[in-house]
Amino acid sequence: MSDVTQPARPAGVREVARLAGVSTQTVSRVINDYPHIRPETRIRVLDAMRVLDYRVNNAARALGTASTRTIGVIATDATLYGPTVGITALAEAAREAGRWIATAYADASDPAAIDSAVAHVLAQGIDGLVLVAPHARMVSLLRERALGVPVAALHADEGAAAQHEGAALAARHLLDRGHRRIGRLGGPVDWLEEAARAEGAVAALERAGTALSHQWRGDWSARSGAAVAREVAAAVRAGELTAVLAANDQMALGLMAGLAEEGIRIPDELAVVGFDDNPDAAFYSPALTSVRVDVLGDARRCVAHVLGSARPAAPRHASGREGAPRLVARASSEPGRG
Repeated sequence: MSDVTQPARPAGVREVARLAGVSTQTVSRVINDYPHIRPETRIRVLDAMRVLDYRVNNAARALGTASTRTIGVIATDATLYGPTVGITALAEAAREAGRWIATAYADASDPAAIDSAVAHVLAQGIDGLVLVAPHARMVSLLRERALGVPVAALHADEGAAAQHEGAALAARHLLDRGHRRIGRLGGPVDWLEEAARAEGAVAALERAGTALSHQWRGDWSARSGAAVAREVAAAVRAGELTAVLAANDQMALGLMAGLAEEGIRIPDELAVVGFDDNPDAAFYSPALTSVRVDVLGDARRCVAHVLGSARPAAPRHASGREGAPRLVARASSEPGRG
């Protein structure tokens, strides 16, 4: 026989109900601040909770209510800056709404992994589901399934409009500085964010009567930006390129590092603009011009949608107004050759 003392099982709703002399449903109503509870009953339940050192949990909150106060989040590629910021913003937006998040990660290219992640968060009794860094195929896959909870995607709908406008803002920034031979370093084709950013940049150039002179594609990583540096440098030397729009800051960083090894001077020979305005952008060499979007505002929209509550004030996507994307100009895009 083992002499190790086994920890006592934590008190649950049933133990609280037994000590207070009420039903488990009454305990749940007290936990959830149900308004029509007699004061003396509420006091008995609270006293029992203190005596038993009861800790409120979501399962207890779910008894007698339709809400667990939890929002599910499914994310992919969470090692990247954009998804990490998105998850952090969702956690803050959920807290503001009196909720928590339960997060699962899945490989967007693996339907079985997506199904497993969905099953995991649904098992938490979530009130709704938000997708972070959504791929087109992931959104399509989940729309085919009857999940039984509301679903929203970060950077879709109004969020996608902000991504589109931010990319257009970056393109106009370069056009205003005289650039007409502009290339683009895009992200993976099946990401919704990439689609919106590409469309925004192309539309802005078309309105100015020009088009992308070159296109490259990376995987959002700095390594993939560095990998195309030699080709970009060759286009600069041939007089075919004076500026590059990078779809995120990490790829811009890798590109600039690779161009430095190639002997290309930024911004004297090539202007570079990123996207996301991550906290390190100001400390690149040279400091990186980038686009900042309202991720927290988009997270609040998603939380409001899945909770079925009144939507927060929609971002007014126009220059200088609240919620609009903003271009933060730095040294990497000072006027160069037109």
